[in-house]
Amino acid sequence: MAQEKIMKRETVFIVDNYDCTIVHCTHNTVKPKTTLIILTRNEITGVKAVLETIPFHAVDEYFAVDYDSHDGTVEYFRSHHVPVIKQKTEGRSEAFRLGVKHSHGDYLIFFSPDGNENPKDIPKLITLLKNGADMAIASRFMQGSRNEEDDAMIKPRKWANQGFTVLVNIFFGGRVTDSINGYRAITKSAWEKLHLDAKGFAIEFQMTMRALKLGYTIREIPTKEGDRIGGKSTSYALPTGLQFIGVLMREISIGKQFLKCR
Repeated sequence: MAQEKIMKRETVFIVDNYDCTIVHCTHNTVKPKTTLIILTRNEITGVKAVLETIPFHAVDEYFAVDYDSHDGTVEYFRSHHVPVIKQKTEGRSEAFRLGVKHSHGDYLIFFSPDGNENPKDIPKLITLLKNGADMAIASRFMQGSRNEEDDAMIKPRKWANQGFTVLVNIFFGGRVTDSINGYRAITKSAWEKLHLDAKGFAIEFQMTMRALKLGYTIREIPTKEGDRIGGKSTSYALPTGLQFIGVLMREISIGKQFLKCR
């Protein structure tokens, strides 16, 4: 399905010197408005299950950012005409920054094809940005949403996520329900003002805090988080939680000093 939709377009491929295959594909010669950035590392099982359900028709530009996959993920993308950028430095935050660097859209959507994130939410996130939001988050904790631990008796990740979100709302005057989920969209102009420097999975958390500091309009949609399909999460609860505490304390301390960054 993905291949069929791609082939229906007049596609222009531009090759970069960053040791990657194809940096981007665009519809005709018009600057794209929306860029879908697919983040992967050894996600072949999820990619095979999810790729054909991704609404590529809803975006103007798309590509995958892949770090060191050796399970056939990159080859599968290429065989389905999905451009791939090779990520040289490890880390989810690096994947975000690299994806933004190579994007040409005004609206950026970050998506992980691991089964947790519902591709049907992509157009909904785009709509929120087009209607004036600076950032749109797929929330796992709004009414009508689902978190992958909802059916469990003990829910450490859910409780930790909600706890961090409560603190964010207290310290930065927010009203968000999910400050951490990486399934989100943001305008490129908003991204550029945040000067994000957090490492790993903390980049989404930092993105929310700095957006609140600047008074950005943040909108959320309820999402139904699915169960992971294959692969293995590299977000380990204890070290990630400790990192989040450090990032939270730093953001409280520095206020808006990040605006001085170049």
